[in-house]
Amino acid sequence: MDSNIRKAAIVMLSMDKSLSAKVLNLLSRDMVEKLTMEIAKTNDVSTEEQDGSIHDFLTSLGKRTQIERGSLDLANELLTQSLGKDAASTIVDNVKKSLESVPFGFLHRVSGDDLFNFLSDEHPQTIALILSYLPTSLAADVLGQLNTEKQLDVVRRIANMEQTNPEIVRDIEGSLKARMTALFSQDSERTGGVPLVAQILNVSNRETSKGILDALGQESNDLATDIQRLMFVFDDIVKLDKKAIQALNKEIDIPQWALALKAASEELRQKIFENLSQRGAENLKEEMSMLGKVKFSEVEAKQQAIVDVVRRLENAGLIEVSNGDTERLVS
Repeated sequence: MDSNIRKAAIVMLSMDKSLSAKVLNLLSRDMVEKLTMEIAKTNDVSTEEQDGSIHDFLTSLGKRTQIERGSLDLANELLTQSLGKDAASTIVDNVKKSLESVPFGFLHRVSGDDLFNFLSDEHPQTIALILSYLPTSLAADVLGQLNTEKQLDVVRRIANMEQTNPEIVRDIEGSLKARMTALFSQDSERTGGVPLVAQILNVSNRETSKGILDALGQESNDLATDIQRLMFVFDDIVKLDKKAIQALNKEIDIPQWALALKAASEELRQKIFENLSQRGAENLKEEMSMLGKVKFSEVEAKQQAIVDVVRRLENAGLIEVSNGDTERLVS
């Protein structure tokens, strides 16, 4: 058990419930889950332990200097007062360009093996942060070489990642750059979140992506589902072969296709028409014309329902949905 988590739980229990709720709203999903679990398990707490936990919290808090939160808006306000509006605008614009430069760009041309060797002993949060800024193929290469436990930890952290303090990013980047100055380069920026996890797993090998999703599903089915849904989108159906489309047609009726195809590409529509009987295709076209205007949210919901059917067929072994841009086959 993490003693700091227990101390945090005790401090939370010592606070007013409304204040504790506000604190929870500011924490990451992973931390909220850990704290909630610990709070649920915490029964008898001695006065000494409560006092010690609160003392440690206050001591840690006291080491922080209370200053006004910085921002470009604040900098612009101060510069305007001292230099004037035009000069301030020029300086702030230059600062923005510097802030928008690509973090960890020098890693983009490093091989997956070399990068894994540099990162394998780093803390999972550090690895997650770095991978979130890398091209997905490189991130997938590194992720695939981590042990299963660390893979899951890193994936969870990427999925739950939001904004990161730029100073922390610069510190980590500077440390790595000092060790890898000969490999400096630039490339496009990446950010964290569930979409990035889906992109990384899409280009990971089947064994790696399936193992991670299965393990995540046991811990957080919602998170695993969110990731899995982004790994195959409705438009990807056009890449399924004839047998796969026909298997899908057995599960999806004409009214369902009619609504889902309202916002689909012409290529995808033709793909579905071609794999129906002549009468079925005519019925589908007629059904679509009769729908008239529909809410896009309803179309999206139906498209996602069909994607879920694709995943169900894949899990049942009837359809094999491969990663990347390769052809998807029916087993």
